[in-house]
Amino acid sequence: MAALTRLYKWAVDTENMVANPIAMHSVVGYHGTVTQAPEARAKEAKSSDVHWLTPRMFRLWVGVGLRGYTADRLPSPQWRGRLETRNVAFANLLFSSGMRLTEGASLLTFEVPRLRLNGGRYYTGRLARQVAKSKRARTFYVAAPVVGEIESYIESLRATAIRRAQAKGRYDGLDEIRLVTRVTGRRKRVLHWVDRDGVVGETALNDATVEDRMTFYTEGPAGPEPLWLWLNEQGLPFQPMSWEAVFYNASQRCEDVLGPVMAEPPFCTPHMCRHSFALYMLVVLHHVMDVRMGLTPEERRDFRLLYGDPWRMVQDLLGHQDIELTRKIYLAPVSDLQIRALLAGPAPREEGGGLEVADVRVTSLLARIAEESESIQDVDSLLETA
Repeated sequence: MAALTRLYKWAVDTENMVANPIAMHSVVGYHGTVTQAPEARAKEAKSSDVHWLTPRMFRLWVGVGLRGYTADRLPSPQWRGRLETRNVAFANLLFSSGMRLTEGASLLTFEVPRLRLNGGRYYTGRLARQVAKSKRARTFYVAAPVVGEIESYIESLRATAIRRAQAKGRYDGLDEIRLVTRVTGRRKRVLHWVDRDGVVGETALNDATVEDRMTFYTEGPAGPEPLWLWLNEQGLPFQPMSWEAVFYNASQRCEDVLGPVMAEPPFCTPHMCRHSFALYMLVVLHHVMDVRMGLTPEERRDFRLLYGDPWRMVQDLLGHQDIELTRKIYLAPVSDLQIRALLAGPAPREEGGGLEVADVRVTSLLARIAEESESIQDVDSLLETA
């Protein structure tokens, strides 16, 4: 509370502070109209390629587009989403972790962290080198509720698809299948396998390509089962690029259902989940540093020396080799953000305390940022309060 008081006093003492927290400039559009764009937007980043959603806008997109909710955000009795459990878990995984489409789509079952008692709000996993675009292994973080969604998918929809495939003999007819007999190592895992011809081999997990991963199976109670996490209705590996159609169809449903009640219904692509994760994490990390920890300028300098700047933290989470890519392309709307100016505003009035108030605070900050950028999708205030 003392930190908030100090920040509020600082805001009162700086009445002449610029209202817009993002540096903007005028640009001439395709049809000759003049619009405002973020000053720091990278020249090589097309506005149509980079978009963001706030968490609440993303939840609306998931609810209507993937869960089949109505415009009133209620379950629809006409909805027949056979793959809802899988699709929601995957979308939330990308939004929660910041992984690229192929990275998240190529996971094997044992690469997903498992829920455990007193496990905390986030779980960590390890992304293999060969799957990562940078060809560098890295740690990824997933929110506990998302881990629970993935486990529910594994135990329900995925298990059903596997049982049906086994009953129809689909796995027996596959030409290329490598039955993994054991996995050794912890940090550097090695898969030991045997193929249809009885040939024994081993593959380092870090060196397994996307194509290799689709051929890995394990012996289950009723026969071979894919180690590939995301399966289609036939119980076979769901191709990474097929997710694009899932996201497109969900966005189309949002347009159809929410078009009559929203000026701009949400739309989302797999890579927009990554953009949005980066924006959210930047705001959260600044929030932790400047408010929840109540750091003075000197303490903030020491914090950065010990743990790194929030920009660099987000760079590591995204797996970027160049921090300028993080700044210029993925976080263009806030690369010139005067975060202290935003944090100095009065906090939203909420009962209670702790994480709930912090989450409301971050939501408020993101809403204010979204007001200043055409590329950030947020729930319309009238719709939110209706």
